[in-house]
Amino acid sequence: MTTPRVFIARHGETEWSLSGQHTSFTDLPLTANGERRVSATGRAMVGMDRLIDPRHILKVFISPRLRARRTFDLLVGADKCGVDRVAVDDRVQEWNYGDYEGLLTAQIRKLRKERGLDPGDKVWNIWQDGCENGESPEQITRRLDDIIAEVQELQRAHQKDMRKDILIVGHGHILRALAMRWVRKSIHENPALLLEAGAIGVLSYEHNNIDEPAILLGGAFIVPDPNEKDEE
Repeated sequence: MTTPRVFIARHGETEWSLSGQHTSFTDLPLTANGERRVSATGRAMVGMDRLIDPRHILKVFISPRLRARRTFDLLVGADKCGVDRVAVDDRVQEWNYGDYEGLLTAQIRKLRKERGLDPGDKVWNIWQDGCENGESPEQITRRLDDIIAEVQELQRAHQKDMRKDILIVGHGHILRALAMRWVRKSIHENPALLLEAGAIGVLSYEHNNIDEPAILLGGAFIVPDPNEKDEE
């Protein structure tokens, strides 16, 4: 039995991820290059002898945004892991940027200075300041803690079974925050973690213990046991 994993996949490239514009509720499609790259990632990373083995996926959580749903279809697809295991879930949608939707970081900082929100040398930091008329770090923490609790309970219930993995398909800020909360760190600390568009990160547990969540910095592919029977 292998320690269960949680795969976090950021949606593929969009026009706004290319330009650096903050994108939460704006429902942009993937670019043509984004689709090609996600498809290539799927071919390289998904399969019986790959990083993600669809036979072992217990549940998939997908952001409701088009770019996330399309990424899942290109990366894995419900036909490989079972439609009944796939859930569109608001808890993994992107941080609601509120008034900052569509803006670049420099534009947000200028706007806040004009509104008197960041006096003196203070510089806007989403991890500490949140977004006007959007979500605060505290709101993000609450919704991520809720889904983490569900994920860990699902995996705890299957500890004695064959490895059961979780796949979460979402967005840049929310998945970086998820990784921090997974290891019980405050997102106020400004997680210096990067997740490129279309990339996959891995969370897991130390000592095969659900009570010891950890970030898996690097892991080898898991080669199927020749004596292992396919699951129904």
